[in-house]
Amino acid sequence: MIASQALRLQKIRTIACWLTALSLLVVLLSAWLRLAAAGLGCADWPACYAQLLSSEPPAQAFGPLRLLHRATASLALLLVCHLAWLCWRRPSLPSPARPASALVLLVLALAVLGFWSSDPRLVLVSFLNILGGLGLVSFSWRVALASRPEAMLGRAVKARPGPPRRLLQLGSAALSLTLILGALIGARYEALACLSLPDCMGHWWPTADGWAAMQVFAALNGPPPAGEAGGISLHLLHRWSALLTLLLLGGAAWQALADGATRKAAMALLLLLPAQVMLGALTVISGFSLWLAVAHACCAAVLLATLVSLLRR
Repeated sequence: MIASQALRLQKIRTIACWLTALSLLVVLLSAWLRLAAAGLGCADWPACYAQLLSSEPPAQAFGPLRLLHRATASLALLLVCHLAWLCWRRPSLPSPARPASALVLLVLALAVLGFWSSDPRLVLVSFLNILGGLGLVSFSWRVALASRPEAMLGRAVKARPGPPRRLLQLGSAALSLTLILGALIGARYEALACLSLPDCMGHWWPTADGWAAMQVFAALNGPPPAGEAGGISLHLLHRWSALLTLLLLGGAAWQALADGATRKAAMALLLLLPAQVMLGALTVISGFSLWLAVAHACCAAVLLATLVSLLRR
C-alpha cells in the first residue's frame, strides 16, 4: 500500500471514529429530548405522560439542548459528506466507500424526516428517527473498521468454527428485532402499557386481542391508555426478544473468546448484553426514570456497534 493511500486511510478512520462519537451524542440528545417531551421524569407521573398527544403539537422551543442537537446533527452531515468524498475520490476505496455511501443516504433521509419530526403523533416518523440514530452509529463504525489497513489488504483471517458464526447471525437477527420493537414502544408512547416486571400487567405472552390491537404505525390521537392490549403485546415481544438476544449473542461471544482476533469485541459484548438488560429492567422498576431510559437507548447503540466489530472479524 503506497504511503499516500495509507495516510488517506488513516484520515478516513480518524474522521469515522469522531463521527461515531458524534452520532452517539446525537442518539443521546434525541432520546433525551423525545423522552423528556413525552413526560418521563415529570412531577405528576404517570398522569402527565404523553399529554403532548392530546392536542396539536406546539411550536418547538429552541433551548440549549435542542440547539446542541441541531448543531451536532448538522456537523455530522458535513462530516458524512466529507467522509464519502474521501472514500470515492480517485483512486476510490470500495471497502470504506460502501458504508460511507449508506451513511450519506441515511443522513439525507433523516434530514427529510426532520420536516415532520415536530409532530409526535406520527408514529412512523418517530420510529424511523429512532432507528436512524442507531444506524448512524452503526454505519459510522463500519467505515472506521473498513478503513483499517488489514481490511484494505484483504489479510487472511483465521477461520472461525461454524457455530459462533451461525449464532452471531441468529443473534444479530434477534437484536434487530429487539431494537425494532423497542423503537415501536417509544414511537407509540406505550410506557404505561406495562408497569410490572417480569410479567406485564399479569400477562406473560401476547393475547389474541393484543395481536389484533397492534396497529403499529397508526397515527396517535391521544395518550394510549394504561394496560392497552397492543402495548402489552409490544412490551412482551420486546422482552422475549431481548432474552433470546442475550442467549444467542452471549453464547456466540463466549465461544469467540477463544479467538485472539475477536476476544476484545467478545468481552465488550459479554459486558454490554447484561448491562442493557439490567438498564431495561431498572427503567421499568424505577417507574421509567428519564436518565435510565436515555442510558438504555445509548447502550443499544453501543451494543450494535460492538456487534458490528465482532461480525467483521
